[in-house]
Amino acid sequence: MQNRELVIIGGGPAGLSAAVEARRLGIKDVLVIDRESEPGGILKQCIHTGFGLHVFKEELTGPEYAERFIREAENLGVEIMLDTMVIELTADKRIVAVNSREGLVEIQAKAVILAMGCRERTRGAINIPGFRPAGIFTAGTAQRFVNIEGYMPGREIVILGSGDIGLIMARRLTLEGAKVQCVVEIMPYSNGLTRNIVQCLEDFDIPLLLKHTVVNIHGRKRVEGVTIAEVDDDDMKPIMETAKFVPCDTLLLSVGLIPENELSRMANIQIDEVTGGPVVNQRMETSVPGIFACGNVLHVHDLVDYVTREAMLAAKGVASYLADGGKKYEHIPVSPGNGLRYVLPQRINVDAMPEERQNFFMRSVKPMAKARLFIESERGVIKSRVMRYVKPSEMISVQLDRDEMKGIKMLKFSLQEEGDSVERGE
Repeated sequence: MQNRELVIIGGGPAGLSAAVEARRLGIKDVLVIDRESEPGGILKQCIHTGFGLHVFKEELTGPEYAERFIREAENLGVEIMLDTMVIELTADKRIVAVNSREGLVEIQAKAVILAMGCRERTRGAINIPGFRPAGIFTAGTAQRFVNIEGYMPGREIVILGSGDIGLIMARRLTLEGAKVQCVVEIMPYSNGLTRNIVQCLEDFDIPLLLKHTVVNIHGRKRVEGVTIAEVDDDDMKPIMETAKFVPCDTLLLSVGLIPENELSRMANIQIDEVTGGPVVNQRMETSVPGIFACGNVLHVHDLVDYVTREAMLAAKGVASYLADGGKKYEHIPVSPGNGLRYVLPQRINVDAMPEERQNFFMRSVKPMAKARLFIESERGVIKSRVMRYVKPSEMISVQLDRDEMKGIKMLKFSLQEEGDSVERGE
């Protein structure tokens, strides 16, 4: 049994950022465990630019962004255990991992940060009818094939779902000589960043078909085409009278991401049903004392810069946890009101905030051209802010000062569209 001060599970952007910040804060014994042969997580295959604008004030590719943290981790003496799979995590912070060098490894940690990231939703999760031919990939798998392995998944492509990875792959495959027939999205709005809609679809004249879905996959050995149809406004059921056949040899799925929380559940950590990740407090600590979470394992992010900020906050949370000996605090609830899907963190203690300002992350339930964000306590509205444009795919980040929250017993965030007659807070 090894005894370690801090163990971070996951060596992607969240895990690396947390490790670097922990070492800067004076935590000497930091171990990162990652199941892949190289650190960096999903960033290794994200060769497009757009990373680092908030953290480094410059535009980087995914590998460049990861490399900065990998080098810093090495310079600070962070130990990274690669090719190692964590198979068990208990509520008392005992970790069981396995690799080909040491076999079974048992570690007792004083604190743990969960940074396992997320996985893609597959065809089985959305139940598309048809046979099971070759040529059906998740967008992330196709991205790895093209950018790392050097393989083209196909030449005539249809993409189902307008998540950011799907949009980026529409551009990437076009640049490699493929023909992207269309991107099909069941919702009446895109699920990707606005900049990706413009740069990846509009700039390449790739059609985006909103309120459409794939209703059938044709072909036995290889995909020969798909049938797409419009969906109705009420329950998003296909309108079969609108169905049409689109020839293609490849179908990419960009239909959502699921936080990897099997280990969290194993440790009896409370999971938020909306985010799919742990419920956390002001220092990113889960319902199990001494176990923290950050990045896409907590909730799906649109920008890696937000992942880094969140990971640094988790590292500060660990430092304060180790310093105060795991002191227990009373928390006040933080809840989403009208217009919002969720708010994170879900509970806070103002006196135990690691910084003078607290970041809150949230997502809207629908696109709004102009909206007002209300932040309320039992005393009434603390702060309000006009937002020119919000959409569910673009995360909202708001900060509150410690003094603004002093002595309150609850926090509620709500988003009201301009001209909306719904009473605030309902």
